[in-house]
Amino acid sequence: MPIPVAKRRVSGAWFTGHMRQDHLEHAVVRVAARAAASLRNDADQLRRDAGISVAALARAAGIDVSYLYKILAGTAEPSDETRARLAIALGADLSVRLYPNTGPLVRDRHQGSILEALLALHHPRWKPFTELRVLRPSRGWIDVAFHEPGEGVIVATEIQSELHRIEQLIRWSAEKAASLPSWEGWDRLGRPRVSQLLVVRRTRATRAVAADFAQQLRVAYPAHPDDAMAALSTPGATWPGPALVWAEAQSGRARLLPGR
Repeated sequence: MPIPVAKRRVSGAWFTGHMRQDHLEHAVVRVAARAAASLRNDADQLRRDAGISVAALARAAGIDVSYLYKILAGTAEPSDETRARLAIALGADLSVRLYPNTGPLVRDRHQGSILEALLALHHPRWKPFTELRVLRPSRGWIDVAFHEPGEGVIVATEIQSELHRIEQLIRWSAEKAASLPSWEGWDRLGRPRVSQLLVVRRTRATRAVAADFAQQLRVAYPAHPDDAMAALSTPGATWPGPALVWAEAQSGRARLLPGR
């Protein structure tokens, strides 16, 4: 029986289970603290390397020396202007960037309907787990995983309604699948082998991207999609290995499509 997926609408997109408020708030505090500590340590290391005292750096940056001591101790949070002053005084560049990691937490409306179609398809011999949080070596969330105890396999499944950076998508998916042993429910499964399934919404744009990168996709997902769907939906069929399956989604409904 399909597991219901908690979701609510936010600015035209579906906001799914792994963005529960407690997880969001903890993640925000952690990321902000890590960024502040990194900038603080960089400034202090540059100061030491240059042989500059804290007082001399404060004078050069035009800020109060007691305030700078608090910044370096981590008890005061400087503004972007103060950080810029310190960077200029140290002869350094100041850069704040967003690096891609596990992909966005906000999904469009099509991914929810594709997940519903996938959950409705699976045979009872497969146990689905939605929104699996993995921690190491890669941090992120796996959309859904299907575990077949008899075969000793778990299939980490990613759902994409758009295709952009193929090499990044392939890498992310593989890294998150490899991180499944860090999921909190892993120890209950008896250490199954890990495989992958990628489900992509078929549009003119996604088909064009897939055609341009057909060889990379074929190497990453070599199994035939019909074999993968047969394994998920019928008794006795063996999971064929990593596969890419196309889906059609419109008007809030989705269906999985046969063929490559």
